Amino acid sequence: MTSITGTITINVEADENGQYVCKVSSSVDQPRDEIRCCGQTREHAIAIALEQLASEYRQIAESGQNKDWLVVERSESGEPIQKHYHVILHYEQIGKAESKFEAMQDTLMGNTVVENAKVTLIEIDANLPVQPLT
Repeated sequence: MTSITGTITINVEADENGQYVCKVSSSVDQPRDEIRCCGQTREHAIAIALEQLASEYRQIAESGQNKDWLVVERSESGEPIQKHYHVILHYEQIGKAESKFEAMQDTLMGNTVVENAKVTLIEIDANLPVQPLT
């Protein structure tokens, strides 16, 4: 079994406009040098930066499998073999609305969340204890 040890460094600073700049770097597989994100609050900036880091790692995981999307593996009897996939959807938008409730309703009623989401499909072992976010 291979062990990987590394560090994810997070640095958040307020700027002159009262907004926050978050810098995140990772020594684990180093997807890129540094991620810089702006947020309305410290937590918002951190969330955006960590989501970008997670997105890069999802891309690495998915591309590392190098699977042909159309290939169907079959058993010796010719039956298709059912696989298990961790399906991750990520959707963001900047919207205008009169309230937070209206912004949520506009998003849900638009029916574009799944269509416009960034979708990552990672093939997983059937007994992998992955718990989807709810």
